[in-house]
Amino acid sequence: MAAREPGEVIAALADGQTAVLAGGQSLVPELTSGEATPRRVVDINAVAEFGLLTEADGMLRVGPLVRHRAFESGAVTGALGDLLRTVVRYIGHPPVRARGTMLGSLAYAHPAAEWTVAATVLGAQLDLLGPGGVRTVPAEQFFTGPYSTVRRPDELLAEVRVPILPDGTGAGFAEQRHAKFAEAAAMAAVTVTDGTVSAAAIGLVNAGPCPVRARAAENALVGTTFSDAAVTSAAEAAATVDTASPERRRAFERLTRRALTQAREGLTPCE
Repeated sequence: MAAREPGEVIAALADGQTAVLAGGQSLVPELTSGEATPRRVVDINAVAEFGLLTEADGMLRVGPLVRHRAFESGAVTGALGDLLRTVVRYIGHPPVRARGTMLGSLAYAHPAAEWTVAATVLGAQLDLLGPGGVRTVPAEQFFTGPYSTVRRPDELLAEVRVPILPDGTGAGFAEQRHAKFAEAAAMAAVTVTDGTVSAAAIGLVNAGPCPVRARAAENALVGTTFSDAAVTSAAEAAATVDTASPERRRAFERLTRRALTQAREGLTPCE
């Protein structure tokens, strides 16, 4: 069925067996391969308000019909926009980016997906709309495993809110690929206040069943002057993640170093 308003979508999902069609880049291959067999599909492409993409009250608000390619342009400003433009270049190829959606990727929760680590590192809030209303889940609590989230079958991932990166923040992303998927990747967002790192968030892709925050690497940066030595220490700390193979740990060290170098080079000025 094709829905035209959010209420129709939630009514369709009430049976717990209906799948949501937005971009279809994950759902359609599953349906045609026989891997997924929902009783029916609800198409949300005619729900106008689901195309929301705006910056307000210190947040970037993203609706379920916002395509990957929206982040290739200048639609999102500042350091956050620069980071999202870097990340989106690694997602699929032009036809995929033209149809696929950020929220669809988050709901699908592929362990090598770029948007999942972005949401985790950036502290995104995810709104799940269901028969009882909206419940909000932090990104770090949303993903529970490969292709698994806390979203219930009768809920729609209706909006994601990403905090705008403050002045004095630099961000970077580096990825090592095999075929069309990431073997490993690292993302970093680092805030420098009065010459000292006041906040750091570093995430790793394919370090475990869900996006992994490299807490030891973050701790190695906070309180430093974001020097070469601090970058080296943080990269080495990222390589201590114990859920990855030795080869992948070496990749995480190298990729974290690259992401942090990008972040330092891209620091926005403090006003």
